[in-house]
Amino acid sequence: MSAREPTAMYAPPAADSDRQLLLAAQHEAAGALKVALTGHPRWGYQGRTVGQAGDHPFHGRCWLRLQSTPVHKAGGKHWLGAEQAEAAFPTVRRPALISLHDQTTGDTAFRAELAEFVTAPVCSPEPVLHTELRLPDAWWTSLHAELDTIAATPTDRIAVRQEWIDRAVPKYTGRPAPVITHWETAHADLHAANVTSRGPWLLDFEGFGIAPVGYDPAMLYAYSLLAPETAARIRAEFPVLDTYFGQIVLLVVAAELLQSASRGDHPELVPALKDMVASLAL
Repeated sequence: MSAREPTAMYAPPAADSDRQLLLAAQHEAAGALKVALTGHPRWGYQGRTVGQAGDHPFHGRCWLRLQSTPVHKAGGKHWLGAEQAEAAFPTVRRPALISLHDQTTGDTAFRAELAEFVTAPVCSPEPVLHTELRLPDAWWTSLHAELDTIAATPTDRIAVRQEWIDRAVPKYTGRPAPVITHWETAHADLHAANVTSRGPWLLDFEGFGIAPVGYDPAMLYAYSLLAPETAARIRAEFPVLDTYFGQIVLLVVAAELLQSASRGDHPELVPALKDMVASLAL
């Protein structure tokens, strides 16, 4: 979840005590950051985050997102993602980070991120695209520009590791693991729920970092396989996907999403992902 008021994608934590813990931390952060919360809380993946619209006396409409993690993991890649993206991508169209607030309750650490509120709707309420997108040529031109800027931005953050590829690709695709020789900076979570239908604005940069060349368009394409017209448009817009390196990165992305599906995420995408793997000319 990020700086807009989306349709809820995920359920709150299963345990009521965990839900109350996050909501209490959210309200403490709202008070510390002088935000009057409005609307309803929106839960993120596995109930680890909660976001809600609010009003700030100086910044106006805004979005307050709270992430939680065990204390010993605070300061990791996702913990620092929004803060580091703010510094790394000053010209990319993304919600501006206004302020941060950290707190700890017992063995759980919380980071609240107050960000600019984006009114443009997301392309989909969930990562897997189920309906075709009708987007103007200018939208695609802008997306290319944003991704080119991200790809050219130096970073020491790592989104995808060769060591993970070596393990995951054979396990989840049955194909030999490729050795990646071309890397670039990626948003690393590019799907229809993280990009708006106007602009576009790119949302949720927590996981950005170095990944195989073509990783962002490959991820956008794989999450769009159930909307074949849009998938075909993505493929046409990003000819890198039809190169040897593009075929490799599609294999890597398939492994990632099949691994995620093995944990219960988006099972409806599995047959299309397996068909894509079988079609790769590797």
